[in-house]
Amino acid sequence: MGLKRKDILGLQEMSPDEIETILETALSFKEILTRKVKKVPTLRGRSIITLFFEPSTRTRTSFEMAGKIMSADVSSIAMANSSVVKGECLKDTILTLQAMKPDLFIVRHQASGAPHFIAGMVKESVINAGDGMHEHPSQGLLDMLTIIEKKGRLDGLTVAIVGDILHSRVARSNMWGLTKMGAKVRFVGPETLIPSEAKNLPVEVYTNVEEGIKGADVVNVLRIQRERMTGGLLPSTREYSRLFGITKERLKLAKDNAIFMHPGPMNRGVEIMPDVADSDISMVTEQVTNGVAVRMAMLYHLLGGTEDAVVA
Repeated sequence: MGLKRKDILGLQEMSPDEIETILETALSFKEILTRKVKKVPTLRGRSIITLFFEPSTRTRTSFEMAGKIMSADVSSIAMANSSVVKGECLKDTILTLQAMKPDLFIVRHQASGAPHFIAGMVKESVINAGDGMHEHPSQGLLDMLTIIEKKGRLDGLTVAIVGDILHSRVARSNMWGLTKMGAKVRFVGPETLIPSEAKNLPVEVYTNVEEGIKGADVVNVLRIQRERMTGGLLPSTREYSRLFGITKERLKLAKDNAIFMHPGPMNRGVEIMPDVADSDISMVTEQVTNGVAVRMAMLYHLLGGTEDAVVA
């Protein structure tokens, strides 16, 4: 059974049923990752092209692994060695690659809306692997899967998202996904790093970190995205760390069984202290594992994989 859509571009446009379908499929796919031979014929004969116009370790590698585990043919385009550096525009790049007859494009781009532009051009499926400051749907889904595994549910939980909300596509995908599934979401950060439209979003806003994480079931910390900042939004990283860095002492304000999450890469000693990052309540490595399973599920549903091939 596939999703009733051609593309996955964001969680804002997805229904709770669609989100639940992907998460349930991902849970079943995790077993494949424990096998000695991690290979199933689910997507044999299908071809995927990854287009990453921004650097990535976790997202790119896990999408490539997801495709290869399910026997798809995966081609990765290195932008630094492509015709983009010669001045080729995005439209011509996509038209060129489309002529090679792939089944699906996975796109990360610095411009918000770039995957949507591509999806409108091509008949093939498109997955948004992160676009500007808009959304990062696969990260939102893997974060939700991690919470479900540790908490057993999403409905009724309080999730505090702490840090650079303004520039974070992860925060937006988490917000849309979690609230659709019944969780309460808090945006916590300096006033300069809270988007102006937050008052119109389904979140509570806190500019004091202690108040923001008090009583939370999940504390999801974001890095400071200096590459997207254009003005003096912070006095210094040292000052930010002092006021908003997550320490073990601050985490005591959350619920006793709270978990800590981070989408990576982490700036240790800035938004997160090393003893928290390496603690028993840290779900960082579990998030990475779940990222492979979630991306397998996304590919499976968009490319019409068959259930009997999954268990082969």
